[in-house]
Amino acid sequence: MVKVNPKYRVFFISAFVSVAASLFCVASCTFGQDSSSLSKWSESSSRKAGTRQTLKIGDVAYGFCWIPAGEFDMGSPKSEKDRDDDETLHHVKLTKGFWMLETEVTQALYWEIMESAPSYFKETDNISDLPVESVSWNDAMKFCNKLTKRLPKGLKASLPTEAQWEYACRAGTTTPFSFGSALNGDKANCDGDYPYGTFKAGRSLRRTTPVKSYGANPWGLYDMHGNVWEWTSDFYGAYPSGTVVDPTGPGNASYRVNRGGSWHGFAGLCRSAIRRGNSAGYRISDLGFRCLLSCD
Repeated sequence: MVKVNPKYRVFFISAFVSVAASLFCVASCTFGQDSSSLSKWSESSSRKAGTRQTLKIGDVAYGFCWIPAGEFDMGSPKSEKDRDDDETLHHVKLTKGFWMLETEVTQALYWEIMESAPSYFKETDNISDLPVESVSWNDAMKFCNKLTKRLPKGLKASLPTEAQWEYACRAGTTTPFSFGSALNGDKANCDGDYPYGTFKAGRSLRRTTPVKSYGANPWGLYDMHGNVWEWTSDFYGAYPSGTVVDPTGPGNASYRVNRGGSWHGFAGLCRSAIRRGNSAGYRISDLGFRCLLSCD
């Protein structure tokens, strides 16, 4: 056993306490572990839709947009071109607001939390800004659980419900897309060779693009149409026909819901109302996710 001269013991103890305090301070500043920062994320009826706040995770500040409580018509009207039978129009009330990540989860953010790089598309200088893809619903849930452990106590990360996703995507609009009724690859990353609402073909990049390559919707969210499909928390199933409050989908089913369309899909498959279901373990290069933050 090494003996320490008594006159150095105070010095060693003080140094240890100082280092420990510094580490705690770094964690607090990076992830907002104080009550005052938590209050910024709390529910507020006076906060405007699209209000943006950042949260520093690792060395990067990520933006989240406020999506207030409200109600909307989910699905599509029978008059909407190319609608599917599973888009039954019904009224939805959401009683709580939430913070939606302004972009799809990027490869940089996914690496920061999961320390893995599953994406197919990597050959670019902007790899950190590309959306993560080739991730399953199970992977996305693990990401949210790990991220929650690094957030202020009382703040939780999760996948959006299908209703939360469409409400945020529409951002108060009722048209097929949040930007209008036509798409050919000009306003979102899709297969522009097969346009929607116009006869003019557009770009077909055949790969993902860095997040924020296209304009945001009225509430500040990017790539809600195209780039990669996004996992939601819900099981896939038929919609109800009447008004529902804070729906979370069927209690059990074979598939989980994907929303938003992708670089690989026709423009019509990027509509606000479009739905798709896949098994929880499914992975492919046009499927990713975004998360939301809410107070417990």
